[in-house]
Amino acid sequence: MGFPEAATGAGTALLTDHYELTMLASALSDGTADRPCVFEVFARRLPDGRRYGVVAGTGRVLDAIADFRFTDAELSQLEATAVVDDATLSWLADYSFSGNIDGYTEGELYFPGSPILTVTGSFGEAVVLETLILSILNHDSAIASAAARMSGAAHGRPIIEMGGRRTHEWAAVAAARASYLSGFATTSNLEAGRRYGIPTRGTVAHAFMLLHDSEEEAFRAQVDKMGADTTLLVDTYDITKGIETAVRVAGTELGAIRIDSGDVGPLARKAREQLDSLGAKDTRIVVSGDLDEHAIAALRAEPVDAYGVGTSVVTGSGAPTAGMVYKLVEVDGKPVAKRSAHKESRGGRKSALRRHRETGTAVEEVIWTAGSVVPERGPNDHELQIPLVRDGRTVDDLPTLDDARQRLRRALVSLPWEGLKLSHGEPAIPTVFV
Repeated sequence: MGFPEAATGAGTALLTDHYELTMLASALSDGTADRPCVFEVFARRLPDGRRYGVVAGTGRVLDAIADFRFTDAELSQLEATAVVDDATLSWLADYSFSGNIDGYTEGELYFPGSPILTVTGSFGEAVVLETLILSILNHDSAIASAAARMSGAAHGRPIIEMGGRRTHEWAAVAAARASYLSGFATTSNLEAGRRYGIPTRGTVAHAFMLLHDSEEEAFRAQVDKMGADTTLLVDTYDITKGIETAVRVAGTELGAIRIDSGDVGPLARKAREQLDSLGAKDTRIVVSGDLDEHAIAALRAEPVDAYGVGTSVVTGSGAPTAGMVYKLVEVDGKPVAKRSAHKESRGGRKSALRRHRETGTAVEEVIWTAGSVVPERGPNDHELQIPLVRDGRTVDDLPTLDDARQRLRRALVSLPWEGLKLSHGEPAIPTVFV
């Protein structure tokens, strides 16, 4: 099942989990499948060491839900394997989501307990979406949260996402999107460029250098084809000789060099001195090679112009899932809640707002349930959920991917300084339930 086309079109319904269809079949049998319900997506806690999370993947979720259908092939598979009975097969054949969805916009920050997504509909039509929704939000939000930390550590220097070789082939496309949302400048993933309009960039690998009989021949071939503004990989053999050769071949108008191995901080320092001495004072230095947010922060004082990040970003830099859950919180207008130890949930549909000082600094996230006292709004507060789907139709004019980039930028500026630290600590702002 191919991701890029099918994940936003008919033919993805078997992303539904087996246990969801077990619940559906049982609910259809006893007549409870049509009961009005509210499900919520939230995270009980942030991943270890994180002080905020970034919502990402909402746009992909909405596209997937809009086209979520059980095809004849999928229904035949369910019938052949006796996953469900004939009555359930008939129900699935006519499935399309007809309820409402509200949630945080992409690029918004979230904290423990934030009602990131609220799905309202019958039990049957909402329960079959659990795995689809969580698989997208947990992946994309984990990547976006890691990428935001890296972008902050880069302190305005551009980062290239180049992790396509370090994850599942279609997860790489989603990771590129989430990274771009969180401030990365470009991606090397061409499918992400085609699908989402993300700027793409790339240079060569060491294989290209080894293909040629000499480093000079490799550089000359690249410059002849791509122009002097290209980026030359100078660490295949000896970096000092590589830089000398690169400038001799491309001239002092050489666009950039890339260092992909070794202790990149001192190497970048020496490279800058050498480039300047050769007259290539405008040639940029790009570093890559197993960088994460901590390594990027450690390079802040070095003469590095851009970073290439792969493995750490596409794996969430140690937190590959956001830990979000999809829980039933209301049935027939009445709150319901799970009481299992360490997995408690709060019953009732939630709303949320974020309070800010006059200076714009966020101070707390306030969450309340339907029927409780609505907190008084201050002039600097803003509600966090917006309508996303109404009666099964995606709301018009929702924020774009570029809107999400700008939203996240503003949201991060609003955090207290200690909330942006990479060290362990409490969430950047507290969550208050009223």
